[in-house]
Amino acid sequence: MSYCLNPTCPNPENLVYSQRCQSCGSQLLLRDRYQVIKPLGQGGFGATFLANDQGLPGEPSCVIKQLRPSGSAPHVLQMARELFEREAKTLGKIGNHPQVPRLLDYFEDQEQFYLVQEYISGDTLQEEVKLNGILSETGVKQFLSEILPLLQYIHEQKVIHRDIKPANLIRRTQDARMVLIDFGAVKNQISQGTTSPSGQTALTAYAIGTPGFAPPEQMAMRPVYASDIYALGVTCIYLLTSKTPKDLDYNPNTGEMMWEQLVQVSDHLSNVLRKMLEVSVRNRYQSAAEVLRALEIEPYLDSLAKGLLIKSDSGSKERTHNHLENSAVLCNNPATATSTGVAQVAAAIRARRAKAAEAAGLHQGSGMGKSTSLANSNSNSSQIQNSKVERKLDTQSLLTAYLKGRRDFALHNLSLLNLQGADLSQTNFHSAQLQKTNLQGANLHNSDFGRASLTRANLKDANLSKAYFNHADLEGADLRGADLSNAYLNNANLRGANLCGANLTSAKISDEQLALAKTNWMTVRPNGKRGLL
Repeated sequence: MSYCLNPTCPNPENLVYSQRCQSCGSQLLLRDRYQVIKPLGQGGFGATFLANDQGLPGEPSCVIKQLRPSGSAPHVLQMARELFEREAKTLGKIGNHPQVPRLLDYFEDQEQFYLVQEYISGDTLQEEVKLNGILSETGVKQFLSEILPLLQYIHEQKVIHRDIKPANLIRRTQDARMVLIDFGAVKNQISQGTTSPSGQTALTAYAIGTPGFAPPEQMAMRPVYASDIYALGVTCIYLLTSKTPKDLDYNPNTGEMMWEQLVQVSDHLSNVLRKMLEVSVRNRYQSAAEVLRALEIEPYLDSLAKGLLIKSDSGSKERTHNHLENSAVLCNNPATATSTGVAQVAAAIRARRAKAAEAAGLHQGSGMGKSTSLANSNSNSSQIQNSKVERKLDTQSLLTAYLKGRRDFALHNLSLLNLQGADLSQTNFHSAQLQKTNLQGANLHNSDFGRASLTRANLKDANLSKAYFNHADLEGADLRGADLSNAYLNNANLRGANLCGANLTSAKISDEQLALAKTNWMTVRPNGKRGLL
């Protein structure tokens, strides 16, 4: 089908090879190049369409955004032209980011303004929730870990998006990465254009974003970077509840969204979301970097250890699962999160810290100091004894347990096992021993290796995307060709680790860590580019 872009056309659908519209006579091939296939959506200032670019080999798909001024008066056309040029300039400046559609072309034709962008194939977050249901706490944290670095990048370019919402976030089909679209409501902090006597630009007075997702200061035409933080917080509430802002109640005295009774999340995530959703901008997180720091797992290990030691009644089991899901200490499968395993991990955290303190010389020369430390770490000696279990499993026993649904192998001794090519995705290996273990080509997607020992392990070509390696020991490990995209490697020991040809796209890792590892020109950096690190 060929689609007519004349806004007044009564019947815009035409046969695929038509040169002119059968209803209004308009030329169908835009700029003698773009064949419009179908409409994708419509907003206050225009509409978007799917098209084929006949000027390129293979006629690849693209998205055409048509800005439609509401009138032909000179000031209206000038406002539309400013909005058009602003979005084109912004996309040109930030469109080299892998999570932002590239700007391919822009032009004016018969007082209509057109932007041509890269087509992103995939479902929006709104469509995902409608199809698959709400996200868990782990899912929301993973979403934030994907989108916050992108938001930080956009803000560093002096740009406020102003319309972050589930419908503007697409999970790209080809690589499952989150892509932010629709920069039509952007505000560029550098050039504001001509201001009115009230101090507002003509564009600011209209392009204010989506009610409910936009915070009060944005609705009052005074958006700041923290306005995007608020919209992202509202998006998280939608992911946890499937409710849009219009479906939620608000405190009539404070204007605060009343969401906490609708979600089942840890106190830590509740606190982060609460600060993201502060009505007063001065009390809100001021940057994406602040939110990322607040979401780090290390600052609340103490509260995690205490919170995990709870009664094993049915209500406590549910709270236990929430804690586990939030901390990534145990697996994501509720069926395997037993109160016994939880107590073991909690006690293990305390025991490890006591041992670390001893090693640092904090208890030298005093047997009483040592016993006092252990008593403070865990008053229940039986729980300490249980936590010290380092159960040895052979290869077949582990694989059989996994096939039966078990995902928790925390504190286990799995050294020297041959697990080449095994599917062990979303498994908890927290504090496990995996020295010289053969995991070549294994699927370890979204698995937890926090504080695990993987010295000289063979992880060549393994799928370690979204894996968690906080404080893991990877010294001398072979990670050649491994997929470490979106992996969390902060605080991991990478001394002598071989990262030649590894994919570190969007991984959380510092330059200092990378300097200790072996890399080459085939290593994909966290920014998505290949080259020596």
